[in-house]
Amino acid sequence: MNLFYKHTSRRNLSNTILTLITGLFATLAVLPLILVILYVLIKGASQININLLTQLPEPPGDDLNSGGIGNAVIGTFVVTGIGALIAIPIGVGGGIYLAEYSRNGPFSKFIRFGTNVLSGVPSIIAGVFVYGVIVSTKVIFGSNFSGLAGGIALSILMLPTVIKTTDEGLKLVSDELRKGALGIGASKFITITRITLPAALTPIATGIVLALARAAGETAPLIFTALFSFYWAEGSEALLEPIATLSVLIYNFALEPYEAQNKLAWAASFVLVLIILTTNIISRFISKYASSK
Repeated sequence: MNLFYKHTSRRNLSNTILTLITGLFATLAVLPLILVILYVLIKGASQININLLTQLPEPPGDDLNSGGIGNAVIGTFVVTGIGALIAIPIGVGGGIYLAEYSRNGPFSKFIRFGTNVLSGVPSIIAGVFVYGVIVSTKVIFGSNFSGLAGGIALSILMLPTVIKTTDEGLKLVSDELRKGALGIGASKFITITRITLPAALTPIATGIVLALARAAGETAPLIFTALFSFYWAEGSEALLEPIATLSVLIYNFALEPYEAQNKLAWAASFVLVLIILTTNIISRFISKYASSK
């Protein structure tokens, strides 16, 4: 019996048409990302130089010299780092509780529902919440707008991602490993810290990197909390004062009527997109490493 592919058959023609349609939709789905990256690359890459990354931004009004974004780059890492220091321990601890101690209890179901809701809450809500609770009340050492308040706002946005990836990562660990450790006399704490947590480290790390990427690009929460500064963040006291970040710099300078400030906003956009792309690529490498183990 000879088998051959008949291009003109009705089934093969419909299969080809549907394949082309799905390919077109896939292209349309990724096209906005490609266009955004290309446009930012064209507008911002030409502005990149060593002075841009080492100088302070000039106040609006000088259309000849806009300065640099050095303090905003450092401020972005500082505020995101503060958010990570708060969100990672709490998120990983919450994920461990959900996966290891209360898998199907009513309280764990409530926490999972809460994290799902929190992950869909607009970021500006987190900023308004921190503004009302921390900034306006000056509850932290009498400071109002500060890098610390900005980090707290970003930690709220990072928490759902860290909790869910930790929970799901620990669920992927085989129960045989837990039973084997408990069978030889290991305590619950030792089983988690020595067996299950190291086994789920790669997916947890992937979730942390993705949470960092999301936090680094947020603008709305920082407008209400960290505000902006034209100066370097120096010393520990700088955490209690307004601090510059790339996203807020872009927002402020893109609205200015001066071309020099607009160019600086495009350059900052390029640097911020580069940071976010790098963190996402790192998360992909971590995921690929996990799948190959």
